[in-house]
Amino acid sequence: MNTDQNITTYSARLEIDYPNKLDRLTTFVRIIWIIPIAIILGLISGAGETINNTVFLNEAGEVVRTTRETVGGLASGLSVATALMIIFRQRYPRWWFDFSRELTRFGYRVGAYLFLLTDQYPSTVEEQFVHLEIDYPDVQNDLNRWMPLVKWLLAIPHYIALLFLGIAAFFAAIFAWFAILATGQYPRALFDFIVGVGRWGLRVDAYAILLVTDRYPPFRLR
Repeated sequence: MNTDQNITTYSARLEIDYPNKLDRLTTFVRIIWIIPIAIILGLISGAGETINNTVFLNEAGEVVRTTRETVGGLASGLSVATALMIIFRQRYPRWWFDFSRELTRFGYRVGAYLFLLTDQYPSTVEEQFVHLEIDYPDVQNDLNRWMPLVKWLLAIPHYIALLFLGIAAFFAAIFAWFAILATGQYPRALFDFIVGVGRWGLRVDAYAILLVTDRYPPFRLR
């Protein structure tokens, strides 16, 4: 079977429109302008909570309160809940999937703006310049109910690769920042590389986090 065709029809796909011209001013202050929308994304996907545990008196007779802080958030909890539903009920509630897909789309719009791929401020609703598709799975026919137990382990080689690719993408974005300030254009090779890293990461998330497919992600940027 054709490898390129397999990648094209993977359950998670990403394309980002290449900008012909970018604004130098918004590029220059991007790290500041992104703060409000980044806070919103963080509150939705990574919010934690602090839980009070114990109140007691120490030897000096002072009241001491101990706390336990839990980290993570709605997105990580939803991933665990989805895994449990697949394992025990062989179901993937459609509204869980829809929320995860829209949150992923929102996150990629914010990421694309951070990496200077567009001047459009990320929308919480509209698709804009980021075209991200994730297929809803047929759980009983397409997913092995026990795979969520080991997907995180099987995906480790991808996470190692993405660690180095993410570092490379970071420096590519810095170089692109200088190029945009000088020319108003994003070097196409750097643009394609950063989008490719995002595409790779999306496929890994679809496999190990969103749990929409059992097909192992390819080690490819395209």
